[in-house]
Amino acid sequence: MGSMMFSGSCFTLKCNQAQPHSAGKRLSRPKASGAADPEFIDKESEQNAGLFKRRLALVSGVSLVSSFPKHGLAVVKQGLLAGRIPGLSDPDGQGWRTYQRPDEKSGGHGVGWSPIIPYLFSVPPEWEEVPVSIADLGGTEIDLRFGNPKEGRLFVIVAPVLRFADNLGDNATIEKVGPPEKVISAFGPEAIGENVDGKVLSMEVKDYSGRKYYQYELEPPHALITATAAGNRFYLFTVTANGLQWKRHYKDLKRISDSFRVV
Repeated sequence: MGSMMFSGSCFTLKCNQAQPHSAGKRLSRPKASGAADPEFIDKESEQNAGLFKRRLALVSGVSLVSSFPKHGLAVVKQGLLAGRIPGLSDPDGQGWRTYQRPDEKSGGHGVGWSPIIPYLFSVPPEWEEVPVSIADLGGTEIDLRFGNPKEGRLFVIVAPVLRFADNLGDNATIEKVGPPEKVISAFGPEAIGENVDGKVLSMEVKDYSGRKYYQYELEPPHALITATAAGNRFYLFTVTANGLQWKRHYKDLKRISDSFRVV
């Protein structure tokens, strides 16, 4: 087996950092009689520039598609679609809905990576998707957030396996990544933001449809963590809550955690 490389502060060996953008300020000045409005000119220029960029992106996208002979279309399609795409089902008889990651959802790891294998989980009524920021813990590895301010929150981290192990290939399993003790020790800090020593109350290995899942319960802070691997990605599904939420909604939080599957 090749060497295992773990980081207590970031999944990736080279953490992605967002570059700050400086916001310019326009100084207001008196307008001469009959002179064109500078702001109007600026807006018109921006619109023309935006149109040019959109056309250029379209042409570039077509060029990229033609350069990938087999799976290029899937890779480029994933890269060009930005934003959040609804993935929730209609509610069942108890009001619970199932989220399945849409095939069109952006968030891949660049050209050359296969599309992310979808995952799914269930949430109770009034849980909604929350925008993801690259400034979040986990950075660009966070693929999705959900939450309810009164009950708790969850997030999904999807990371390329080659960023922490060199011999897993394109058909990774959680067993190849490591045993349950090593996985939670290495990746637990990514889920709770601190060392997990002495915080793991329980750990289990579950098998669903031939895929192994490591499941953990931590306290404090209160967290339910599920880890698995598929294709060339590592998945970390974390459900967290404060003390009061944990006490009042533990049953639902556990049900959310147990529902996670890679499909």
